[in-house]
Amino acid sequence: MPKIVDIDETPNPNARKFLLREPLTWGMAHSYENAEQAQGDALASALFAIPHVSNVFYIDSWLTVTQDGQADWEQLLREIAIPLRAAPAASAQSAAAVFAARASVADLSAEDRQRIDDIERVLDQEIRPYLQGDGGDLHVLGLSGNQLIVHYQGACGTCPSAISGTLQGIENRLRTLEPDIEVVAA
Repeated sequence: MPKIVDIDETPNPNARKFLLREPLTWGMAHSYENAEQAQGDALASALFAIPHVSNVFYIDSWLTVTQDGQADWEQLLREIAIPLRAAPAASAQSAAAVFAARASVADLSAEDRQRIDDIERVLDQEIRPYLQGDGGDLHVLGLSGNQLIVHYQGACGTCPSAISGTLQGIENRLRTLEPDIEVVAA
């Protein structure tokens, strides 16, 4: 059972990041924007059963919960802690399962696959650590011509600065690789 080490505020006032002693997953992100998406995930379903929870995102040893802005954080944090403490820690997952989850951009030419690999390397080294530090993340959904389609997860998904400033910053950084790239959030 994961023990809560700390609870951090995020730049999104409606999201909190829980740091855990034991991992919930080994490299596989779980991101849900509603209870229907969370079906089959016991932890996320239990969290969505709590009034005002509007988003659940977790990976490795941290979890971010976003609320609808109507709840008192002190009370909500106590309610969230119950299913979180009851959740099992991650069991060993096969490398194949982790690889399959990461290999989500399919049907690309060799040239576009290399472009995605270069983009992912920059995101992994320079962008994701900051997003994850704030309780969120970024998932590449696809590449169409010069348009990179991304999806914000966790606290970043509903944070106003993610859609404006952060998206522009990511695009500016990626333009050092590809001057004509446009980054679009879906």
